[in-house]
Amino acid sequence: MTSEADGEAVTSHADAGAVTSHPDGRAAGYRATHTLPLRTELKRQFKRRRTHLALGFLALLPVILAIAFAIGGSDSSGSGGVDLIELGTTGGVNFTVFCLFMSVGFLLIVVVALFFGDSVASEASWSSLRYLLAIPVPRSRLLQQKAIVSAALSALAILILFGVALTLGTALYGTGPLVTPFGDSLGYGEAVGRLLVALAYIAVNLTWVAGLALLLSVLTDAPLGAVGGTVMVSILVQILDQITALGHWRDYLPGHYSFGWTRLLAPTVDWHDIVVGSFSALAYAAVFGLFAWQRFAVKDITS
Repeated sequence: MTSEADGEAVTSHADAGAVTSHPDGRAAGYRATHTLPLRTELKRQFKRRRTHLALGFLALLPVILAIAFAIGGSDSSGSGGVDLIELGTTGGVNFTVFCLFMSVGFLLIVVVALFFGDSVASEASWSSLRYLLAIPVPRSRLLQQKAIVSAALSALAILILFGVALTLGTALYGTGPLVTPFGDSLGYGEAVGRLLVALAYIAVNLTWVAGLALLLSVLTDAPLGAVGGTVMVSILVQILDQITALGHWRDYLPGHYSFGWTRLLAPTVDWHDIVVGSFSALAYAAVFGLFAWQRFAVKDITS
């Protein structure tokens, strides 16, 4: 073995040939920022069946609701659901609002929890995590790439739900104005613009779910445990949020402002809940993300 006097590189000769490495042990040409490219990770996740099922179900949901409206519409006279059904079928934007309202409280939480909770835990359950780190992919970069891809898939899921609902609703119910239960109305074009802003808020408000799911994903080797744990916490939070005896303490619960996006549907927007809700969700996401990074940085990877 021959060492260069300046210490810049060490060249070792073996039977198979010569391999050049740096003094810190890195192979020549190795760049940490070139490991696990986003395109590669995104391609891997797109090929998974759980991705197909999650995105496919969100695309199918508006169709199911439209069929339910068509079947139940004639039988809804005198029932408490008449107003809700009639409101949802007055136009494409109203139908879209109905689909979002039905999805934000639970379905989108499950989808986000699935993409983030399954990200690291699935690699551990397949015993492929240690091989990824042996490439070597720095732990912080692996967690970063997993989080970015999970966020992209979650955003795509929300956009698919919105796009299918708006397209199908407009085709079935027309381009009538958005009508709220309070009698307010917005034109079709303005309502679509408001809904796009609402989508951005919904995505931001779900970041606390993403952060919690990522944290649980690095704490366990069972993807179902990470996803299920996140969903259970979200259900518990929603139950606590319904207890009025907690008073103002409910304002500090993550997800308390999950329906703040409905403020955007009024002729005059009240930004208070939107701003506070966004700050609350991002704060929780930052705390959960920091704990996830700290735990993953020192975790003993044995699987």
